[in-house]
Amino acid sequence: MNRIIVLAAACLLAPLASAQLYKYVDKDGKTVYTDQPPPDAIAKPVYGGANAAPAPAPKTFVDRDKELQKGRDKVRDEAKKADDKANLAARREEDCKIATSNARMYEEGGRMMKTNEQGERVFLSDEELEAAKAKSRREVEEACKKS
Repeated sequence: MNRIIVLAAACLLAPLASAQLYKYVDKDGKTVYTDQPPPDAIAKPVYGGANAAPAPAPKTFVDRDKELQKGRDKVRDEAKKADDKANLAARREEDCKIATSNARMYEEGGRMMKTNEQGERVFLSDEELEAAKAKSRREVEEACKKS
């Protein structure tokens, strides 16, 4: 008996579940919900529940694969940028160490030698030594500056 009542109620309510629902305010100021739009009032369709807009179609496998590939490409690009940044930082640190070492050599060293055009080793003059010290200081400033 209970089954028959439930089945009858389901059959009676089924058309209501698929019908469009309209909402409007009548001349007395009452809000009215109906399944047919009124001829003399402006009615707004009510969405939700069984009347909700249909869900978008599921994405195809090709679309999903394209989205996954975009994600993979983005991760790969970010990793490459991070590696490039780390390599640049390591190279700058190495350049700074070399420039500092060269500057220390000119500052602490005594007489420095160079090779002239004939291939002979000659001592640097005081002017050449000062110029080399100044150049090495500029190189240290350039190589060791923080960006």
